[in-house]
Amino acid sequence: MPKAISYTPEWLSKPNPGHEIFVDTAPVTASTHTAPSNGSSRKKTTKPGPRRAIARRGTEVFIAVGKEIRWADLVYLKEAWEEKQRKQKSTFKHNDKDERESQYDADHAQGYRTIKTPVAEDIQQLIISPHTNYLAILTTHTVHIAVLPESSHLTAPDTGPMKLKTYTLGPVTHVTSQAPISSALWHPLGVNGSCLVTVTEDAVVRLWELSVADRWSFDQPKLAIDLKKLVDGVTSDQDFGPLKSGMSKGFSPDSFEMQVASACFASRGSGGWSPMTLWIAMREGDVYALCPLLPEKWSPPPTLIPSLSVSIVAKVAASEDDPEVSSQTKLLSQQQLAWMSDLDSQEPMHVESPAGEPATEVYTRPTRPGKIPKLQGPFDLELAPEESEDELDGLLSDIYVIGPKIDSEELMFGEEDDLELDDIDQEGLSLGVVCLLTSSGRLSICLDLDGIEAQWLPKTKSKAIHIEHADSPSLLTFQVLDTCNLREVWSGNWPMFSSDVNSRYSFYITDSLSVTFVSLSPWVFRLETELNEGAAGTDFRIDLLVKGQSSIRERVYTHKSDDQSSSLAASTLIRDPDLGYFLLTATSHGPLAVTFEAPEIDFDPTRRSRSPTYDSEPEKPLILYEPRPTYQPSHALQEHSALPSLLDRLRHSKYKRLLKEDIRLSPATLTIMTDAHKILSEETHRLGTAAAELFRRCEKLQIDLASQIRKAHETAARVDAVTGDDVDDGPLVPIDEIVEQRIQAANKRQKELTERIENIKRKATKSTSRELTEKEKAWIEEVRVLNEKTGKIDEDDKGLEGRTKKPWKRYEEVLKMRDDILEEAKDLSAEEESTTRQDFKVPSEIRKAKVAQIMTLLDRESALVEGAKSRLERLSLS
Repeated sequence: MPKAISYTPEWLSKPNPGHEIFVDTAPVTASTHTAPSNGSSRKKTTKPGPRRAIARRGTEVFIAVGKEIRWADLVYLKEAWEEKQRKQKSTFKHNDKDERESQYDADHAQGYRTIKTPVAEDIQQLIISPHTNYLAILTTHTVHIAVLPESSHLTAPDTGPMKLKTYTLGPVTHVTSQAPISSALWHPLGVNGSCLVTVTEDAVVRLWELSVADRWSFDQPKLAIDLKKLVDGVTSDQDFGPLKSGMSKGFSPDSFEMQVASACFASRGSGGWSPMTLWIAMREGDVYALCPLLPEKWSPPPTLIPSLSVSIVAKVAASEDDPEVSSQTKLLSQQQLAWMSDLDSQEPMHVESPAGEPATEVYTRPTRPGKIPKLQGPFDLELAPEESEDELDGLLSDIYVIGPKIDSEELMFGEEDDLELDDIDQEGLSLGVVCLLTSSGRLSICLDLDGIEAQWLPKTKSKAIHIEHADSPSLLTFQVLDTCNLREVWSGNWPMFSSDVNSRYSFYITDSLSVTFVSLSPWVFRLETELNEGAAGTDFRIDLLVKGQSSIRERVYTHKSDDQSSSLAASTLIRDPDLGYFLLTATSHGPLAVTFEAPEIDFDPTRRSRSPTYDSEPEKPLILYEPRPTYQPSHALQEHSALPSLLDRLRHSKYKRLLKEDIRLSPATLTIMTDAHKILSEETHRLGTAAAELFRRCEKLQIDLASQIRKAHETAARVDAVTGDDVDDGPLVPIDEIVEQRIQAANKRQKELTERIENIKRKATKSTSRELTEKEKAWIEEVRVLNEKTGKIDEDDKGLEGRTKKPWKRYEEVLKMRDDILEEAKDLSAEEESTTRQDFKVPSEIRKAKVAQIMTLLDRESALVEGAKSRLERLSLS
């Protein structure tokens, strides 16, 4: 769960330019509200739908404000505000103006521009292309494609409104007389991100391959499919195109059951058929899949075609000779094999990609078995919750699909080279995850256990009989969560998904009044481990996983407003060193942002090679307060009254005479009074509500201030207790000496505890009464034998000594003999000396013979001693 450390920063608040770019500069009156709180309503109600008013390119954001687009660089705005604050502090400190010229001065570029658009209605959605060179601008019925300029235009001297090169998409297709647009998606396999898929509310899918050099590509789609026809299709030879404009449309139950709420693709790096599968969520709760949906020219990632080829060949080989495989499965395998054969026979073209990326391989869409796939669905939602009495619980508003991971080991089995893939594509679940969101905020997390594969309709009716009796696909409902309270649910609520920048298994849900964070990580990786290992007890552990582990669901922001017209736009997530982990959303009255604590990263590039002059980042100060959104006064306090405009209309109407006369009871006077009362009652109610909220905020401010003072007092008391300042008795002792004494006492206490632990360990070891092992017994016997051979025997063990002399006994006898011989040699030497003194003349031959005999005896005894010593050493080593 990301921890919020701050909310809307000051550089995005009033009266800074960061706030003004999110607000319409036109004067606002109380009559522009769509849902007055006192029960009155506008004559023209706005139909609920998705509102994605923010698109980003790095740290640059595009904000839809009415019929205009505001283009800004958030980092530039932040640095400009910081520079302004620095100058103000410098001027206040030195009492003179800072004359240094800066790029953030008023006569320089401000880091934001206004883009004029040719739209006739308010912009509802902004969808940026994968390579950030195109921007799809959507109203309720029209689509415009704008070619985005370079970032340098933000810092250009000219700061006035600018016009972009804009193309109208489908000038006779997407018009106000046709069905509204539900979703516009950039195809993940389009060449350099130039393929757009539009899905209208009447279940018509159109695929556009855009090229600036070919204006005709913006007029007619390359492929158009009417899902209401395709759901009842029998053969591929039928016409599945939509009805032309001007043709009468008859009534069909499908026009109600197949009203599209939203559509989506999985990410480009997903495994299997996911990148080319279009998921469609119908408003009434049905889910369909269209696979494969490809443009005429498409560019797959490096792993897509090899992985599909391996799976198709393995499937054909397994089903060809198996009599238990159904004919429908064999037909599907043959269709996929024909599709892959057509693809293998092509030689891809290499097209230049944007700067910094490798060349793109472009393939042509296979013509066999057909260009229009079979519509799979509606999916059966197994273990779905019971039907609710609330109608909004069954109305889908958005769909979000997480494709299965890429199994690189299976793909590169037997190959010498390793395939370089992103870690994020190799982690996760080998199953697809489909998340469905209803208007009441109910989130259903479903698993695609069977996996979506490419399917086509047969060419003949004879083979179509088998398809009619095929089992409908299903999704397993893994978990159901509620993200809205009952008080926040209303008919105009339209929750939307926003992908996270840290993990593909986490996302944000934005409804009209709140933003909720959801993460599937607690169970995704554990479930993948159980599915791969397949050990004993897997069913039991999966059952515990389903019942025990749940997804993380946490409300990160709540917008407290009684005005339902100021609903939140879909959140946009940014991860940047200058901005941090940043969430940005907006209402019609200004931006709302949340800054989260950056998650820990396992890999730190500075650990690999760190410069000797590298300075670690300073430690962040301890946060002693709970961050909360800054109070913004109600926009009702800044609105202009509608009463002057009413009086102006009366001056030019047939009732202008009554304004100058005395008030008389008449139908005309009653009409004027009634109109004025409607305006005044609505405005006074808004002002009263805003004033009450201001009063409550002032009271809460006092409570918060008292709480902060109490926390500061508690912190100061703890600091005093650590430093010893809380003791008033006795002489004053320096803080350093007190801290040093505490450290010494703590070290002494630590040593005492360590000694006690060691003593307890020794006692515990001695008190063990377990039996000795065979190896321990053999070792003890070996020590005893060695002790008998090399050491003396106690008196109690004398009976065990045998007749054979022990080595140590023989060693003692040799030492005694050596001492005796040495004494005899000394006696002989003394006798010779005395004989010499008595002048006894002994022949030299006899004297030399005796000395030689003595030396021989000494050498013999020395050899015996050395031999005994070496033998004892060998015995001790054995």
